[in-house]
Amino acid sequence: MPVLDDLDRGLIHALHVDARAPFTLVAEVLGSSTQTVVRRYRRLRAEGGLRVVALPDPRSAGTHQWFLRLTAATRTAHDLAVALARRPDTSWVRLTSGGTEIVAIVHAPPSGPDAHSLLLRDIPRTAGITAVSAHYLLHTYLGGPTPWRGRLGTLSPEQEARLRAGHPGPAVDPAADPEPYPLGEADRRLLAALREDARAPYAELAAATGTTPATVARRLTELRVRGALFFDIDIEPAVLGVTVSALLWMQVAPSRLDEVATALAGHAELAVVAATTGPTNLVAHALCSDAEALHHYLTRRLALDAITRIETAPVLRTYKAAATLRG
Repeated sequence: MPVLDDLDRGLIHALHVDARAPFTLVAEVLGSSTQTVVRRYRRLRAEGGLRVVALPDPRSAGTHQWFLRLTAATRTAHDLAVALARRPDTSWVRLTSGGTEIVAIVHAPPSGPDAHSLLLRDIPRTAGITAVSAHYLLHTYLGGPTPWRGRLGTLSPEQEARLRAGHPGPAVDPAADPEPYPLGEADRRLLAALREDARAPYAELAAATGTTPATVARRLTELRVRGALFFDIDIEPAVLGVTVSALLWMQVAPSRLDEVATALAGHAELAVVAATTGPTNLVAHALCSDAEALHHYLTRRLALDAITRIETAPVLRTYKAAATLRG
């Protein structure tokens, strides 16, 4: 794993601000040369698993998101996790809880022949699974377009502003706008290419989608302005000094769920906070430097009276991040 310095961290932060910012602009903002920034980016891709990906806003994509929890025998859990990770309708596939539980996010269309096929048809037919629970994702407080704070904190507000000035920020807040922006077939082809590499040049994206660079540039600008897509960074947590991560399944008094979730979304230790259905109604993903740091967080920062129950499931292995398969 590469050891990060301020330039590496500044580069990661810059990509969160504008995933497609030209390296010339990133270098200018970071006070470095373009050649050096390109070299650092390539090193992080090769050694740190860095990938810049574009993902659709679920409402624009017309999909529902489920947290899927599968319990399986230790000898079959690995193969099941690999099979899940290879599916196009999954993300965030992880092995937890001593190697017997797989957690994944499933993106399912609300209707049609493929609606919930993984949940209703494929999994019940799979041997080796001893328990299944599915938690419908109701609301995301942290995660998706909002990055984990552990990847930020390097650039000044002025540097962020210089990067933001070069791209069209969302003119519409998908969380506040009641009308999602629908994606067409051409948009889906473009998103499929951006899912592989969100920094691909317009010429490559045009070749992958059968259009022209000018058409791709215009359409990508429109999707960004409409808030129909967002960019994310996949990178090995260990590169950022994280050696312990855990999923926290919490039961919170319904009258205080929004209050607690909003507060947790401000915790630097958490990368995801989401309200779900099921016996627990709030899930979070904690990223800590070591086991002692996780213990400190659970016993001091997370010790809220509104949280009546908490289940801590250590993440042992990540098979798939937002879009990137992990070896």
